[in-house]
Amino acid sequence: MVKMLRELRAELARKSIHILIALIPFLAAINLSNTVLLLMCGILFYTWAESMRFLGFSLPFISPFTQSVLRKREQNRFALGPVTLGLGALLSLLAFPPNVSAAAIYALAFADSAAGIVGRFLGRFRPAFLAGKSVEGSLACFTVAFFAGFVVFRDWKIAIAVGLGSMLADALPIKDFDNLLLPLTAGLCALAFL
Repeated sequence: MVKMLRELRAELARKSIHILIALIPFLAAINLSNTVLLLMCGILFYTWAESMRFLGFSLPFISPFTQSVLRKREQNRFALGPVTLGLGALLSLLAFPPNVSAAAIYALAFADSAAGIVGRFLGRFRPAFLAGKSVEGSLACFTVAFFAGFVVFRDWKIAIAVGLGSMLADALPIKDFDNLLLPLTAGLCALAFL
C-alpha cells in the first residue's frame, strides 16, 4: 500500500506538470510569437538539463525535482516525455488556428493526464489490442477530451471528434510520443468537422 501511495504521489506530480501545458493557449492569445519562443526555450532548456542528469551531473533545484518524478523506466535513460509534451503544444500552435490548437492542447494537458491516472490506478480491463493500456484509461481520455472540445467549440460533433481522435492516439503503444500524436490527431479531427 505504501508503494502504491508513493507511485500515486509521483504520478500526480508528473501530471501536474503535464497539466501546466494548458496555459499555452492563454499565453498564445496574448502573444503568439513570445509563446512559441517560450516553448522553444523550455524544450531546449529541459533537453540540456536532462542531458546533464543523464551524464551524471547534478543541477541545483532541477536535478532533485526531476529525479523525484522520473518513472522507473526513465531512471537510466533520457526522459523524453517533457520534450514531446512541449513539441506537441508547439506543433499544435503552429499548425492549427487558435481555437483548434486550444482544443488540441487542452486534450493533451487534461485528457492524456486523466488517461494516465485512471488507467494506471483504476484500469482493470486491458485487452491485448490496447498493448497494456486499459479500457478505463481510454474512456477517461475520450470523456475529458470531449469536454475540452465542447468547451472550446460548443459543438457536440466537433467535441466527439476531438474525444475520439484523442482516445485513439492515446491508445497506441508509443509511450512518450503520444504527447506529439494526441494533440495533432485531436486538432486534425476538429478541423475535419469545422
